[in-house]
Amino acid sequence: MDHFWLTDEQFAKISSHLPTDTRGRERVDDRRVISGIVHELKSGGRWPDAPREIYGPKKTLYNRFVRWAEKGVWVELFETLAHAGGPPAQVLIDSSAVKAHRCAAGGKGGKQTQAIGRSRGGRTTKIHALIDRLGRPLAFLLTGGQMADCTAGALLLERLPACSILLADKGYDSDAIRRQIEAAGTAPNIPPKANRRWKPCFSPVLYRGRNAIERMFGRLKDFRRIATRYDRLASNYLAAICIAAIVSYWL
Repeated sequence: MDHFWLTDEQFAKISSHLPTDTRGRERVDDRRVISGIVHELKSGGRWPDAPREIYGPKKTLYNRFVRWAEKGVWVELFETLAHAGGPPAQVLIDSSAVKAHRCAAGGKGGKQTQAIGRSRGGRTTKIHALIDRLGRPLAFLLTGGQMADCTAGALLLERLPACSILLADKGYDSDAIRRQIEAAGTAPNIPPKANRRWKPCFSPVLYRGRNAIERMFGRLKDFRRIATRYDRLASNYLAAICIAAIVSYWL
C-alpha cells in the first residue's frame, strides 16, 4: 500500500486549528504524525506496523491519536472544517452498520457498551450521519447496531444546520421526526410508509439525490479501520471517522 502524506495545501488547512497548549518538550512534527495516523486508518494495520522510518515511533502515533481523541480535538477539527462553508441548501440523514472486531469488546452494560450492540450482523456499531447535497459529512453519531434510525435520528437532528430541505428514507418516517424537522424551519422529504393512512407530501425528483449519503459511507469505509471497528472506546472510533471524513472531503 502507498504511504500517505499530507500535502502542503492539506496541512495548511488544518495547521492553524491544531492545539498549541504544549508543555515541556516541543511537540513532534504534526504533519508527520498526522500522516502516520491517516496511514494506519487507511491500511487497517496495527499501530506497530506503521513504517518507523517514515512516520516515526509507533508510540508517538498512537499516543497522539488517543490523547487528542480524549480531548475531542479530532471531532472539533472536523466540525470546524465542515461548518466553514456556511449553511447547506439540503441535508441528508442516514446510517450504516459496521462490524465490531472481537478486540473492540466494550463493557457489559449501561454506558460501558461503548456504542456496540447486538443486531442481525452480530456485534455492530451504527454510524449515523448528516451530509450536504454534495455528499460531504456535517455531523456523526454512534450507537449500538440495534438502535432504530428514528430513535437515533431524533438525537442527531438536534445538530441539524439551517437548511431548506432534509432528505431521509422510510426509516425516519415518524410524526415526531417530521415535527422536529419542521420546527427547525426545514421541509422533510421522506417517503411515507405503506401503512400510513395520511400520506405527507413527498417529491421523488428530490429524493433521487439521496444516494449521495450511500456513496459517502462507502468512501469512508475505504479506510479499513472504519470498515471494521477495532477501537474499544467509542471516542476513539468516532475520532477515526472524523479523521477519515476530513481527509476524504474537507482537505
